[in-house]
Amino acid sequence: MSRDASVSDLLARWGAGDDDALRDLVPLIYPELHRLAHRYMRRERPGHTLQTTALVHEAYLRLNKQGPVQLQNRAHLLAISAQLMRQILVEYARRRRAAKRDGGFKVSLEDTPGLSDHRPDHRREVGLVALDDALSNLSRLDARQGQIVELRFFGGLSIEETAQVVGASPATVKRDWVTARLWLRRELKRAA
Repeated sequence: MSRDASVSDLLARWGAGDDDALRDLVPLIYPELHRLAHRYMRRERPGHTLQTTALVHEAYLRLNKQGPVQLQNRAHLLAISAQLMRQILVEYARRRRAAKRDGGFKVSLEDTPGLSDHRPDHRREVGLVALDDALSNLSRLDARQGQIVELRFFGGLSIEETAQVVGASPATVKRDWVTARLWLRRELKRAA
């Protein structure tokens, strides 16, 4: 059985209520989850108290706690994991912000196509809370665009993988991605 077929089979079993299926699934996708968490942590402030492995484990615990979910495929699971990781980091940032004025959490947008200024001498950073607030506002206006940003920016999914997860054509995802980036860029400039 291929790796993707194994993942799909385990997702179906977990969705049907087999609690052991999630535990069996994690070793198959752990390297991808770890890369995803590493992408998140790369954007965090130096010395963050949460480490990459701990972020993966916390996301797994939350996924397990919420119980069986109907997930379509590996990309869908990674999308849900990306959402959970983002929530975890935003909660940390909000708690820290409450304890310390701005929380010290900054997300670098220099590697993000369409969200950065692309000037070599200008490193654009925004607070994680401000980015989360802007993304939440976008999701209220257009849920699919918010999901696309989350999958592409935070989840690192390709246009094709994102299209699979949201159930739209790659052309629609590309169009929404461009629109969402422009909207977020404007919102983040206002927040700065």
